[in-house]
Amino acid sequence: MTIASTSLDQAVEHCAQEPIQVPGSIQPQGFLVVLDDDLNILQASANIEQWLGVPVTHLLGQAFPDRLDERDHLADLLDTLPTEEIFPFHIGDVRLRQGSPGQAPLRVLAHRHDQVLILELEPCRNNRTRQDDYYPLVRAFVSTLHQATSIDELLQRSVQQIKRITGFGRVKAYRFDAEGTGTVLAEDADPGYPQYLGLCFPASDIPRQARALYRINRIRVIENANYQPSPLVPAANPRTGAALDMSFASLRSVSPVHLQYMRNMGTLASMSLSIVVDDQLWGLVSCHHEQPRAVDFRTRTACELLANVLSLQIEAHESHNHTRALLTLRQRIVQLLASMADHDSVSQGLLAQPEVMLRFADATGAAIISAERCDLIGHTPPPALVNALVHWLAQRGEDLVFHTDNVRRDIELLPELATHAAGVLAVAISQIHSHYLVWFRPEQAQVVNWAGRPDKQVGPQGNLNPRHSFERWQEEVRGFSAPWPALVVEGALELRGAVLGIVLRKAEELAQLANELKRSNKELEAFSYSVSHDLRAPLRHIAGYSELLGEIDGEHLSERGKRFLGHIEEAAQFAGTLVDNLLNFSQMGRSALRLSEVDPNALVEAIRTELAPDLAEREVVWEVAELPRVIADPAFLNMVLRNLIGNAIKYSRVRHPARIQIGAVPHPHEVELFVRDNGVGFDMAYADKLFGVFQRLHRLEEFEGTGIGLASVRRIIERHDGRVWAEGRLDQGASFHFTLPRHPQLA
Repeated sequence: MTIASTSLDQAVEHCAQEPIQVPGSIQPQGFLVVLDDDLNILQASANIEQWLGVPVTHLLGQAFPDRLDERDHLADLLDTLPTEEIFPFHIGDVRLRQGSPGQAPLRVLAHRHDQVLILELEPCRNNRTRQDDYYPLVRAFVSTLHQATSIDELLQRSVQQIKRITGFGRVKAYRFDAEGTGTVLAEDADPGYPQYLGLCFPASDIPRQARALYRINRIRVIENANYQPSPLVPAANPRTGAALDMSFASLRSVSPVHLQYMRNMGTLASMSLSIVVDDQLWGLVSCHHEQPRAVDFRTRTACELLANVLSLQIEAHESHNHTRALLTLRQRIVQLLASMADHDSVSQGLLAQPEVMLRFADATGAAIISAERCDLIGHTPPPALVNALVHWLAQRGEDLVFHTDNVRRDIELLPELATHAAGVLAVAISQIHSHYLVWFRPEQAQVVNWAGRPDKQVGPQGNLNPRHSFERWQEEVRGFSAPWPALVVEGALELRGAVLGIVLRKAEELAQLANELKRSNKELEAFSYSVSHDLRAPLRHIAGYSELLGEIDGEHLSERGKRFLGHIEEAAQFAGTLVDNLLNFSQMGRSALRLSEVDPNALVEAIRTELAPDLAEREVVWEVAELPRVIADPAFLNMVLRNLIGNAIKYSRVRHPARIQIGAVPHPHEVELFVRDNGVGFDMAYADKLFGVFQRLHRLEEFEGTGIGLASVRRIIERHDGRVWAEGRLDQGASFHFTLPRHPQLA
């Protein structure tokens, strides 16, 4: 950051902290007195002397009613002041006792604030005209407002009517955007006045404390930008010991910076009317005049009424537009929900309605990200960038919804993303997994026409200098998308809630199905156990009697009979092995796990020793790494390793030498073990079939087996809350992996 930018930031902050509510002075077209409950003078503006002919210091502590004409009873007038009224209220007109017989009466505005009674007195001007009765004008204006079909038309009708009532040379209305920039949407000006229609005024023209004051005090008048302020005497409010809070005072003096701003614009008189919608400062109606111009109380009251009516009409228009947009949004949510309900997953349902998905957020691209996949709709960044965005969102771990209209500014860690999209709206649909719905908007480059170059200059004293030129100045703004309306952001959250509801319903359906499947599995296990148990004895009898028949009467059998008898023995032995395996498989779901600390190295060594005699005539190269200790059922883990090592030996017998690798891969929360061989391998397209019961990828004539071994491995590992998978390539070998949870005591 440069020294110049630091100075500018400090000047802007100093301007934003200027105490405009407590200026300590008033505009001199009237005078102000501060009274206690007994109507004694606590404070007064110094210019009271020109009305009463007595220095202000001589008046402090005196009863103010004594200074009024005896026919005026101030206490009676104050009885008309509403108790809760905080805005200046016209209680009546009075004449001063010291005034000459022809002196005009003074209009009295009263309000209670800051623990005191504040009276403002200003001359009753006798400039009555044929338009002095504003009621017909206001009534005609209000009666035609419903004919306006847009907010712009409402504003244009309003500025024309206010100009007609006040006689100001130029009246314009502008609206503030989310950043505080004001855009002139309506204007009516006399010939010779600069035109500002369509131009923008930067947010810094109105500091934040001024905006807050505009919201609560909806009218401000400056009759002459060259006025000399009249200070309050004493400077502090005796009731509080601090400067008098004049937030609601009509005569409140304004910032010298703003007065210079007016003079630079060629404006010596102004009146501002606030447009407040939903209790927020929506915009302003700003009246300007080249020469000083007084605005009497009745005119101000009429304009304030028009501004209030205008605010209500704008609020009604926006409410109507909001309701219509909300209905459209809800219709799209219903369409998406119906599609999700008709499909097996949320992703499939959303992908089935691509146009609705995009129109939902008025986006050109969308992404549906789940743990397994990233589905794209329309114009989006590449999948790798979308996944990087989701990773960035997950790391933030803040709100459920994220939105930006400037990716380059707000997502600095992914600069390449800005080349594909300028706006992003993302909503998390899971607080556990990285599941997101994301919408993208393209850059919307635009040319902004400013009323003068919006750059601020710092004066010699470190204060902001208002700009001198208000000529049209163009700026090209890039890197931004159309902003995301609050309604769309809220709709995304609503869609999230609905998606979670569907996911929950599907989860309940799956849970019910799982319970039914569990019950069926138990019945099937009981059946398979019973059948397997009952078949073991007959099969053993067949194998035994066929063997005895061969030994006793084999010499009496023909070669053909001997061959048939051999087939019977082989089939009986295979069937017996199959029945034994089925019995073991059924017992895996019925037997309780007996977990203990297990050393896989010892299990592997025991299995190798047991298999060594069968491998005496084969060349097998073993590559066994040091395996970590785990918590498991020793018998079941031994069965897993025996199956995987046995398969590796069986399917690698076509290789000379056969290579079998046994190792481990560490993970934060689990231990991964694997058995790898250089055998015949398999096509990964059939990887999901490997762990099913009786599933074989090779013919029985080529490689013996019952097709139950890997199904047993899967059941054992899943009962240990682990995972199992396989990787392979035809004729290049296969590797089988399984995981077991890592226990703290073995960390």
